[in-house]
Amino acid sequence: MDATPVAEAAAKIKANIELVLVGKGGVIELTLAAILSGGHLLIEDVPGIGKTTLGRCLARSLDCTFKRIQFTPDLMPSDITGIHFYNQKNGEFEFRPGPIISQIVLADEINRATPRTQSALLEAMGERQVTIDEVTIPLPTPFLVIATQNPIELEGTFPLPEAQLDRFMLRIKLGYPEEVEEEEMLSRFRTGSPEADLKPVTGEAEIIKLQELVTEVHVEQALRNYIVQIVQATRRHADVELGASPRASLGLYRCSQALAAIQGRGFVTPDDVKSLATYALAHRMILKSQARLRDRTPELIIEEILSQVPVPV
Repeated sequence: MDATPVAEAAAKIKANIELVLVGKGGVIELTLAAILSGGHLLIEDVPGIGKTTLGRCLARSLDCTFKRIQFTPDLMPSDITGIHFYNQKNGEFEFRPGPIISQIVLADEINRATPRTQSALLEAMGERQVTIDEVTIPLPTPFLVIATQNPIELEGTFPLPEAQLDRFMLRIKLGYPEEVEEEEMLSRFRTGSPEADLKPVTGEAEIIKLQELVTEVHVEQALRNYIVQIVQATRRHADVELGASPRASLGLYRCSQALAAIQGRGFVTPDDVKSLATYALAHRMILKSQARLRDRTPELIIEEILSQVPVPV
């Protein structure tokens, strides 16, 4: 399989987004891996580091429709999915689509909404459709949910349930910029935001084609076994109450294909799997209370598992 078209397109998109975001090349690659493998992205980090900007720049670069939903405690499920309302002018019920019916949806501060409202995303993220008043509406393609949450400020928030977390293919952090990068940011934004001048570098038709190409990236049987062994190990670990799901195995598999294609390879290597394991599995694991008291984290446990599971040669 020739991965050149995927690598070239990814390089264009990445360079375009980097006109606005400084020093976030690795995060942009992970974001592209998520969308090219048909997954969703959870960004968990402190305010003001570019989570919303990343979503907007991605939508502009891909020339896709973009909607931002500000999650608040009083947000209702119908505010996300849409409603049928009675139009007094024509005497008929009409459907008013909600912001979920878009190609890239930014769910900002997702953990500030109630569990009932959070659950409005489950069908959309899992099945690429929404059901309203017994009417099922397919969502546009490509479809990507980028959700953000602040891990520091927990007052007035509702932790995401396991069913919701499991629908995110990757959980990432942007992190603070380095000193040189922050100085460069000040220089770029001195007269305004460069985001306003950002132009599309591809379109939805090409993205769909690239998603199909990614599925052709070769994965050896030994590597498929390697992925399964890593996921199985999360379920058997003594410190883990609930390990990663079969959906996690599929996510790690597909995302490894996408990352290999972005880097110009038509085959997956063990390094692809290892580099993605923490992003794809950590948020899907629930540790035992005794492990949490000992300051154990899912990230540490995944590092242990990667050091113990034999790497295929």
